[in-house]
Order: sequence, then structure tokens, then C-alpha cells
Amino acid sequence: MENGRPANSKSSSVAITAASNPRPTNPSLRSSQNGKALEPATENTPLLNGNGNSNSSSSLLLSEIEPEGQVRSNSSRDDSRTPICRLILQEAWITMKYALPVFGMNMLEYSLVVVSVLSIGHISTTALAAITIGEMTVNVTGLSIILGFASALDTLLPSAWTSPHPQLVGLWTQRMTVVVLIFLIPIFVLWMNAEFVLLKLKQEPEVAHLAAIYLRWMCLGLPAFAFNCISRRYFQAQGLFDVPARIIIVVAPFNVLFNYLLVWGPPAIRIGFIGAPIATSVSYYIISISYIVYGVLFVPRTAWHPISINGLRNLGLVLKLGLAGVGQTASEWWAWDIVALVASQLGSDVVLASQSVLVVTSSTTWQAPFALGIAASIRIGNLLGEHKARRADAAAKAAVLTGLFLACLMSIILLIVRNNWAYLFNEDPAVVSLVASIIPLLAMFQVFDANAAITSGILRARGKQIMGAVLNISAYYVLGIPFGIFLAFKRTMGLTGLWLGLTVALVICAVVGTVLCVWTPDWEKEVEKVMERLESDKRDLESLSRPSSRVESEDEGEEVE
Repeated sequence: MENGRPANSKSSSVAITAASNPRPTNPSLRSSQNGKALEPATENTPLLNGNGNSNSSSSLLLSEIEPEGQVRSNSSRDDSRTPICRLILQEAWITMKYALPVFGMNMLEYSLVVVSVLSIGHISTTALAAITIGEMTVNVTGLSIILGFASALDTLLPSAWTSPHPQLVGLWTQRMTVVVLIFLIPIFVLWMNAEFVLLKLKQEPEVAHLAAIYLRWMCLGLPAFAFNCISRRYFQAQGLFDVPARIIIVVAPFNVLFNYLLVWGPPAIRIGFIGAPIATSVSYYIISISYIVYGVLFVPRTAWHPISINGLRNLGLVLKLGLAGVGQTASEWWAWDIVALVASQLGSDVVLASQSVLVVTSSTTWQAPFALGIAASIRIGNLLGEHKARRADAAAKAAVLTGLFLACLMSIILLIVRNNWAYLFNEDPAVVSLVASIIPLLAMFQVFDANAAITSGILRARGKQIMGAVLNISAYYVLGIPFGIFLAFKRTMGLTGLWLGLTVALVICAVVGTVLCVWTPDWEKEVEKVMERLESDKRDLESLSRPSSRVESEDEGEEVE
């Protein structure tokens, strides 16, 4: 799963891998998948060729490249003569190209969780309840924390890649890995003692016991999941969006096979309930190994920095951005889980079944704008690292407008199928009727949901995770959820009231997010902030490149003085 909402409410997705050739003098030089240098490209160079692969004439990073030794042409000056509408159209096309492989990967990665739920759900109702509780605990106490920290790399890596010092990508990746590994320890402690906690929360003893077993086995895969979250950003910052997509395309079918064999397979290898978390964990490790192999064998080591203890000293910035990212990510995930818990208090099987249909529907429609948010974050970060303030502004506007178009399209589709949509999940006429009555509301909030996902990505590109966290907390916990609970119970609107509350929260996130990301930013100042950070990072690199004996002698000299 990736930076977004939990699988039982809204799905998310997965990413340190290796790479180390010194980069050519020209900081905009990019690499193809096979490690060969690419030919010069322009801002309008297509992202993919006809067969979907990167090559020398269609690269992923859209920077201008001059022969080695020459000064790079001033793209910002060229952009100043280009009408803003044309820039927005160009950036919309680029963002869509970036987002397509991310969207495909998110959907396939979502299948890793769905397959586990489906395989266990057929064992018994108790087993299904246990994995539901287990997955919610995994999302709230584990994945949202890891993904929140990893979101700091959306700020740091793209601008580092297009700077004169691309090895900063590897350095920041290593630093984030250390921080995430430290925070895995309390997560392990909680998951290993989950049964005690769940019993205190008044869960049925048998359900709590099975959920605790599920969590203990999921501990096996958590380090690999964290590794994959970080690795994915390492590749995406370099424009290698198709690397994670290719890997998950291969691994997803194996995950289905592993689940079948371990949960329902021949008696010699069938292990029942615990087979699902083991299959998921094994799949995560296969993804991790694939990232390492791909990084070592197929990608130039331009972005890599040699591993060094000294390089892991300055962890303050990743910790600061990571904690803010946790606030931004977890606040949204937890809000949707809270709504799911409140819906369970409405006491009707029809309501619970309808809530499941609506959540799966909104999860699916949300994947496209979420992918656009990731693409916008990386594209804007790359442009800020290249000093292209005006084009970064155009990229932000293009992402919001593209999301608006896709959301309107999804709204129309939902309105067309609203009376029959629930039959895909359940044949109970009461469920079908309740879902059909709420889908118009779901269709309306597509616009706001899409906008919120995209503006969150733009805020990450600017390093404004704390602003996103404050916005989410205010919209969901201060206004949206309390209002929804009031409507559901005090005004007896039931499930419709809860979804009205979510709509209010999303409207606030969308409106305020648009103001923060489209109308108020000073992109020249954003470039200046990135340059200041990169200058500080450059000094770090220079200190790391000096022989340790020389550094020690200089330090001793300073003490004497």
C-alpha cells in the first residue's frame, strides 16, 4: 500500500536499492533502463515509447540536455516566453504519463491485501472478522506510520535528482531507512502483544486471538514493506516509474498462488489461516529482492551514495518531515477507519454491507487521483531542483485540472450505474437500494476527493506535510466526523449522515488545498528554499568525501584554536 487510505477504507500502495556510477558533468543527464545514456530531450519529449518502455528518444525525466562541458540552456527563460495555457497543457500530458504506471501498480498492489482477505474469508465468518480487525490494526498502527515517514522522500529526492549532486538521492534514502527501522521497533512490540490490547478493546476472545496470530505473522513482512516504500521512491524520483509497476506485475500472480497453496492447497503444504499473512510477507520480500536486483544490475548508479556511518549523522530533517508526513497520512487513514467503526454501531447488517460496497467503490475511484498526486509531487520536485518556478506553477495547475476532469468522468459513470452497481457485491434488495440512494452523494464528492489527493501531493513536493496534517485534522476530526456522527444518530440519517460528514471534510480539504497549492504559492521562493537545502546537502557531501584523517585533524585544529 501507498501514501493514502487503508485497504479496508481506501487503498494505498508499496519501496533502498542500490545504484553507483559517477554522474556526468551535466546534472540533467538521465539514464535509460538498460544503463545507457539518453539522447538530448526537450520539455515535450514523450514519457514512453510505443511499447511502454523508456528509451533514448522518450525519457522519463524531461530536462534539457546539452553536450558535456557546455552550460545548460536557460529553460526558465524559454518558459517565460511560453503562454501559461500551453505550459499547463504540456504539464498535464507529462503528469498523465507519469501517473499511468503508478495507477497500474497501485491497483495490483491493492490485490495483495484483497487476495488475503478473500482466501481467509472462505474459512469461516470468525476468520473473516479476525482478518478485518487485523488489517485495520496493521493499517492504523503500522502502514500509515511507515508511509507517513516515507512521504518525506517526496520532498527530498526529486529535487536532489535534478540538482548537480544526484547522489543526494541515495544519501537521503539511506537516512530515511535508518529512521524507519528505528520506528519499526515499537510497532513490533505492539503487534506481538496485540491479543491483550484487543481484549481490552472488548473484542470477542476468539476473534482477538486469531487477529493477534495474523499480526504476529505480519511482523515478518513489515521490514520488507518498509524497504519497498523507500525503494519505490528512490526509483520514482529518477523518473523510473515503470520499475515498481513491472515488479508488481510479476509478483501479484505469485501472491495469488501462494495464498491458494498455503490456505487451501494440498494437505502437505496447507497451513490454513496463517498461510495468508505468510504469503503476503513472502510477496513483500520478493518485491524487495527484485528492487535490489534491478538497482544493482539494470540501473546506473548515478543516484547512489556509498554507505557510510558518517552519512547517517544528519537525521533531523528526515525526522521532522517524516513526523509531519505521519500526521498528514495517518490523520486521513484513521478518519476513514473511525467512520467504519461508527458505521458498525448502526447495528444493521444491511448498513454494514452497504458501507463495505461504498468503501470499495470510493477506494477504486480514488486510485486515479492518488496516482496523479504522486506524479505531481515528483514532477514539481524535479522542476524545483532545476530552478523552473514558472513550469512548477503550471505543473501544479495542470495536476488539479486533470484531476477535476477525471473526477467528473467518474461521477458521471457512478450516476449512470447507481441503481445496479451494488449487485456486483450483494443481491439483497435492501443493500442495493441503500447503496443506490448514497451513490449520488459519492458521485458528488469525487471532485473534492480527487482534488484533496492531488493537493496533498503538491504539498509534499513543497515540504509542507505539516500544513497537510493540520488541514486533515481540522477537516476530519474537528468538522467532518463530528458532523457526520451528529447526522447519523441525532438526526437519524444513519449511513447517509456519516457520508455527508465525510463529504464536508473533503470539501474543506479540497477548497483549502487548492488555495494553498494553486493560488497562494510563491514558486520563486520555493525554488530558493530548495536551493538552500541543496547547498546544505552539498556541504554534507563535501565533508563526507574528505578523508576521515583529514577531517579529524581539522577538527583537532579547531579545538586548539
